[in-house]
Amino acid sequence: MEPENGTQISEFLLLGFSEQAEIQLLIFGLFLSMYLVTVLGNLLIILAITSDSHLHTPMYFFLSNLSFVDIFFTSTTIPKMLVNIQTQSKTITYAGCITQMYFLLLFSGLDIFLLTVMAYDRYVAICYPLHYMIVMNHRHCRLLVLACWFMSFLNSLLHSFMVLRLSFCTDLEVPHFFCELNQVVHHACSDTFLNDMVIYITAVFLAVGPLTGILYSYSKIVSSIRAISSAQGKYKAFSTCASHLSVVSLFYCTLLGVYLSSAVTQNSHSTATASLMYTVVTPMLNPFIYSLRNKDIKSALRRLLGRTPRREPIHPPQ
Repeated sequence: MEPENGTQISEFLLLGFSEQAEIQLLIFGLFLSMYLVTVLGNLLIILAITSDSHLHTPMYFFLSNLSFVDIFFTSTTIPKMLVNIQTQSKTITYAGCITQMYFLLLFSGLDIFLLTVMAYDRYVAICYPLHYMIVMNHRHCRLLVLACWFMSFLNSLLHSFMVLRLSFCTDLEVPHFFCELNQVVHHACSDTFLNDMVIYITAVFLAVGPLTGILYSYSKIVSSIRAISSAQGKYKAFSTCASHLSVVSLFYCTLLGVYLSSAVTQNSHSTATASLMYTVVTPMLNPFIYSLRNKDIKSALRRLLGRTPRREPIHPPQ
């Protein structure tokens, strides 16, 4: 007999990492620190870009959007985990689980699409420098960001509706610190074949498609850089891509590591630990990567924090 509709399920249990009290206290302090660093770091990047007219360019416009997304990306998981540790509770309501899953898919998809758009921006800047300001005008940049939001919205909405059609039995323990899509789907006691197919198809769309675009962009960028005669010119061209390439490598390597670890081992706790990398560690490291490797960002941050006087914008002669 088919179980009753899953919407009657009241709550899930997020098992997290450890049940030992002393380790729970350590995890609470560690995650709280990482969350505060993530929010503060990304917020400083946004404030530095918006407050400095020299950074009102397409590259930094996309970077500020990425920082905005990363703040909310971590905010979908860490605060709930911290509350559960503090209250000694592992529960999350059915509605809360679906909501968390929806926003996690939304912001992770935005991360992927924004990194792809940023690769396209660097491709146009280096391969077609004379047409850069025409191609990457303000209207085009806003449309690209809007397209990222639209595609991510459709993806997260699709998966959320697919989960809502499932029925759940009594085993509602999720061996994770958040409502991860695969874990929730595989705890359903109704047929999940359609859900699995949708997950695989959208995974190809979200992972293989954008990654192919990024690799294509950088293959053209490398070809253009190799054609530059001077070593200084090559270094200057590559330095504009170094931060973005570092973030892309970190994000995709950790994301790939999560899915490889889940395929190789059946240890769900190992998968949860690996998921920390792309859900928590990567958003925390992004501001450091961009600020440490980018002189413009470092200068803007120093001016924002009042350490150096603000530069006056240089106006061309009339």
